[in-house]
Amino acid sequence: MDRTFQKFLQSKIDLSSVGVEFREDNAPYFCTPKGASIFGWAGVDGIHFCFIRGFGSMVFAISPMNSAPDFVHPLARNFADFLRLLLACSDEAALEQAWMWDEAQFEAFLQDNPPTQEQQRTLSELAEKMKLKPMEQPWTYIKELQTSFDYSKIKYTEDYYDTDMNPDAEPTIPEWKVYFEGNFWGHSGKDRAGTEIRVDQQFEWAGHHWTIPAAYSCSKGLVLDLCMCTPAEDIRKFMKKWDLHPENDSCEYFTQEQQMQIDLDNPLCLDFIPRLELNGKIIQTSHGCSVVFNPCLPDGMINETEAKWALEHYDLDISYGWMIFRAAFPWTSKRRPEIKSLALTMEQQSRRVPGPHFKAHAPGDSFSFSHPASGTKYTLTVRELEQQTISQKCVGSDRWFYPTHFTAMSYTLSPKPDDDILIRDCANGDKPLEIAPITNHFAPEAQNDIVCVGIIGGADGPTAILCGASKQENLHVACSALHFEPISDDIEWRVEFNILQPLKKTFLLI
Repeated sequence: MDRTFQKFLQSKIDLSSVGVEFREDNAPYFCTPKGASIFGWAGVDGIHFCFIRGFGSMVFAISPMNSAPDFVHPLARNFADFLRLLLACSDEAALEQAWMWDEAQFEAFLQDNPPTQEQQRTLSELAEKMKLKPMEQPWTYIKELQTSFDYSKIKYTEDYYDTDMNPDAEPTIPEWKVYFEGNFWGHSGKDRAGTEIRVDQQFEWAGHHWTIPAAYSCSKGLVLDLCMCTPAEDIRKFMKKWDLHPENDSCEYFTQEQQMQIDLDNPLCLDFIPRLELNGKIIQTSHGCSVVFNPCLPDGMINETEAKWALEHYDLDISYGWMIFRAAFPWTSKRRPEIKSLALTMEQQSRRVPGPHFKAHAPGDSFSFSHPASGTKYTLTVRELEQQTISQKCVGSDRWFYPTHFTAMSYTLSPKPDDDILIRDCANGDKPLEIAPITNHFAPEAQNDIVCVGIIGGADGPTAILCGASKQENLHVACSALHFEPISDDIEWRVEFNILQPLKKTFLLI
């Protein structure tokens, strides 16, 4: 038994005011690890604190209301440090929730929740009797401990894997079936599963190794699984370059331009168009979907279950990263044909590449830039620059108030380009304001994804986009992001290019 813990028990100090209650009944939850020795309870949501056999004096928090895999987190290397953290933070709530906060959120919680008089009395008694001082940097201490901890070493009871007790438990692998109107997550309709046709073809294309393990003959068409392999080292370099981890794995942590570059750099991402030649006839894909397996995910991030099932079914090496794309090709005839020959053509799609920035102050301003692929030098000349508004009736609702002010810029490009140059606002627009609170917790949340293109729409974020040529040849219009107030400063625009990779190759499958 930890000596500090033994001394603490003898002191008879009551920590209930700081969120650690002692009970005679320490019945475990489904997520309480094997070998756990429970010593305290938070009094809410079943949260409890324990030692775990095999981890020495380390103190853990168990939070049954969390989602997998975040039920268990280490809080302190020993019981003395646990008490010092309580002295620094005044309540267990800050310690138990620290895993999901950054330092600013942690400090804000402490500032917003100062100790009560009762807590101050408890903490003074604790410091005096145990001869302990508050932890100097509690956030840094907890973060370093949790970041370096190997969560895979924690063992659980059978209850943890029971989906009735733990809905987040890893589900039992279902029977492998592929449907034309389905995807990796399920299917719609009453059509039967396709008949698997083993292909087992491998080839190199677009800098990746590809495996085509099987095709599936369905009543409505042929389904093909295309598996792109990526070395783990390439993924690690990519994640290190962008410092990707659970705390910043969200678009809100990166600018629009950074997000574009991340997509370009991502070794598990490749946009392409597959086409089949069946018995000499070309078949275009009608729809598709994909799952990704990343062997380099850090603690706190897990791969999709469906991706793991696909790797297991096709016996793919889990030391590599995989993007598995499922493409559906409808039959060109009413009856299902006999497959005599089958060839696959892979064609890489164009990629959007960020270019230089510029500002336009007034009509007549010009800006020169070069195309990154062709090297052609272009000059953009501003023809009109005007602040405009959209009627709130077009975008408003009973619940949300949307921004309506934007700047429209008409311009020409010389020489006249192909349709591969876009102009976008570098800034994000203002987020909609909630007028009435939500009553249905399952209703969708408003996102900052409206843009001005003459009408409201767009799913590519709050940026200005190229509206296309007007009646005047080579005259284009770009619209800024939307704001609640008229824009007073010059807008910083970004040139973007759609770069077409001339990469196309055909592979014989059958």
